[in-house]
Amino acid sequence: MDTDVARNRVAWEQASQKHVREYDELLAQAARRESLTGNERRLLEPVLRERPVVVHLQSGHGMDDVDLVSAGAGRVVAVDYSVTAASAAQRRARELGVPAYYVAAEVPGVPLKPGVADLVYTGKGALIWMRDIDAWARDVATLLKPGGQLFVYEAHPAVPLWVWDEQEVGVRPDRSYFADSHINETFPANGAQEWQWTLGQIVTALVAAGLEIRVLEEYPEPFWKPVGQEAAAWEGRLPNSFALLAEKVRS
Repeated sequence: MDTDVARNRVAWEQASQKHVREYDELLAQAARRESLTGNERRLLEPVLRERPVVVHLQSGHGMDDVDLVSAGAGRVVAVDYSVTAASAAQRRARELGVPAYYVAAEVPGVPLKPGVADLVYTGKGALIWMRDIDAWARDVATLLKPGGQLFVYEAHPAVPLWVWDEQEVGVRPDRSYFADSHINETFPANGAQEWQWTLGQIVTALVAAGLEIRVLEEYPEPFWKPVGQEAAAWEGRLPNSFALLAEKVRS
């Protein structure tokens, strides 16, 4: 693990303490099965109908895993490089009786068997931690069975540009859509380096890894808002999230 990734891992471990401090609150939220958005449920419904084995990359607090099982997944194997996050999520899954199992490991470089997944699920702040988007895409392709599918629901790559101003839509003068990375001082990054991948780079990496894009949608709503924060950028004029569904080509 290189220096930048190691520094990010420390920041993520610190941020993940929130999952321990607020364990009971998160347990109650998980029990309500409200983590997946309407767009996620709509796009995933045909896939989850088949009771797939799901691998969730960068699983964080694990709330989505409870919803995935509730919506039809046979079981979930989740990977996150925070031991704190993975441990708290495993405890929640156990208490709720959900067949979700957690592995603390770096992504890319997932220590799971090739072809283990019918569905790879990821997003909601996952791709910004990927230093090498091509290696990530190859990991996804390796994990998927032939005909298996990848689902990404993620912040739009343009989001780092938006000014958080309640009155005016604006672009930050210190950010670029085409920059390699930026330092994010807000929670949960807490000073970590976030890598920026354009929509074109993400799609191209997946196609090069042997996946075919089936769905690509963009939405004005962000997948997450800080408590008490509002911004004109979130009011419908700009892209704030996207969903992508891709299938591994059968040989």
